[in-house]
Formats: sequence, structure tokens, C-alpha cells
Amino acid sequence: MERYRKKVLYSRDVIDERVKALAGQVSRDFSGKDLIVVGVLKGSFMFMADLIRAMTIPCTIDFIRLASYGSATVTSGKVRITKDIETPITGRDVLIVEDIIDTGLTLAFLKEKLLERNPRSLKFCTLIDKKHRRKVEFHSDYVGFDLDQGFVVGYGLDFDEKARYLPDVYVLEE
Repeated sequence: MERYRKKVLYSRDVIDERVKALAGQVSRDFSGKDLIVVGVLKGSFMFMADLIRAMTIPCTIDFIRLASYGSATVTSGKVRITKDIETPITGRDVLIVEDIIDTGLTLAFLKEKLLERNPRSLKFCTLIDKKHRRKVEFHSDYVGFDLDQGFVVGYGLDFDEKARYLPDVYVLEE
């Protein structure tokens, strides 16, 4: 990562404002429902924590971990579950929280696997959506920011397990 320069793309204040707006939407949409919020580890943990704290409705939380990147800046295209959720989701409303959607392969895989468990509803919330990079059709129900290009780190997003701790989102430039 040393060969890259970091340029602030979204400041912590801009992120906070957007997360609060998303939390308001989620709270309205799931009011009175039995919501399970599932974070996709590791990248979503900061976003999910802030989202839940800003929500005005109760929810159950759980986590799933999927692998597709390794040490590269592009996905391998092969997705596998390395930690499954522990909460039964049959007949329940489920919101998957992800840090970034790129090719769509990871979340399309996850959607297919979770729909087999018959949730009442399955929705997706992502901090950053890179629609132009899709390799498969995938739509997120709640999107923080649309990003045209660039590899981003910070606010939970990493490059080879580095830079997650940064409070802002940066784009890496060579």
C-alpha cells in the first residue's frame, strides 16, 4: 500500500450524514417488523455499527464472512462462506449490510444462499456501489454512495487488511 497516495473521497462528516439518512429509510421501511441485520465481515463492521446506532427500531444482529479478494485489488470471482450466520432467518425480515458492491458476484452468491433459507424479505444495504463494475445483475435496496471508479480504503474498507481504521474513505492513487 506504500506505493499509493490516499486522497479523501468521503469525509467522516459526509459519511455520518449519509449513514443517518440510510438509517432513517431502514427504520421507516422495517418499522414493526422482526428485523435481522447481517453484516458482511470484515469490511461492513464500522458502517453497520453506525447504521444500527442511528436506527430508531430494534433489531437482531448477526455476521457472515465471505471471501473473494485475498491480497488483490480485484476479485478472484470465486466466493466462499468462511463464517455463516447463527440466527435462523426463515420467515424473518433480513437486511444484509455490505461495505462495497463491485462486480456483484459476492452478493449475488450470498443472495442465492440466503433465499434458500426462506426469509420473509431479503434486502441489501451498501455504503458504496460501483455499478459500472458489475459482472452479474445485482441491485442494492439502500446505497450510501455511487462510485464510478477507484479503489477505496478506510471506514472499514481495506487493502490487504490495511487501512480499515481510517475514519474517512480514501481513494488510492498511484
